[in-house]
Amino acid sequence: MTTYETPAETEHAHLRAGESITIDELAVHLSAIELRLRQLARAAETPETPVELSDTITALRNEAERIRDLGERTGFLARIVAGDVPLRRTFSSGDPWGAAALDTDREDFGGPAVIPTQRQLSLLAQEAARAAQYDRDEELTTYPEGMAGVPDTIRWSWESKEAQARRRREWTAAVAVEVLHIDCKSCHAGDGDQCRTSSGWVAEQPHAPRQRQAEANVSEGLGDPRDNSAAVPHA
Repeated sequence: MTTYETPAETEHAHLRAGESITIDELAVHLSAIELRLRQLARAAETPETPVELSDTITALRNEAERIRDLGERTGFLARIVAGDVPLRRTFSSGDPWGAAALDTDREDFGGPAVIPTQRQLSLLAQEAARAAQYDRDEELTTYPEGMAGVPDTIRWSWESKEAQARRRREWTAAVAVEVLHIDCKSCHAGDGDQCRTSSGWVAEQPHAPRQRQAEANVSEGLGDPRDNSAAVPHA
């Protein structure tokens, strides 16, 4: 499914107090959205125009429940990253995470979990809680402790999978525009013209040299999304 980004969607500075949104801020915003959906459902019970809106009301309340669940899970994650929730030092497989995963070779599950996912942290918290419940003698840790040795260069360069996908879409769109501004040496298509086959047919696929030049021009300004900025050195 293709995702289209609207101009308004890119304006999110008002959602955060600092340079980047915190997990806690995200959880509180989700709670506010859930409340607004429930308020809309209640308001829709008595609309100005006499129309039965039961389907819309039900949909609003169902969506509110879904957002509530998402908000609660995000709120729990906020407590984890704040260090309020004990975590296991390793996954059930024995693989470490955070700073302990540096310089390790984890072939499964996408490689070493130097930057753990929300799901991984939730599982580590659940396993730590079970260990405490059954009085298992197990040394636990917290997220701040587990991440303390991760170099700042990794923290600063990391980006989410969604951010990588968005950056790739932006790069691809920019290349498609740039390629038409480059004269093609293969078929002599000029500025604004698409490439043509040797028999004169118009083609959407540009000749390789023209495409390479467009990619190089765009990458010089936007960077190349094919370079994995989330790669973890020494991992």
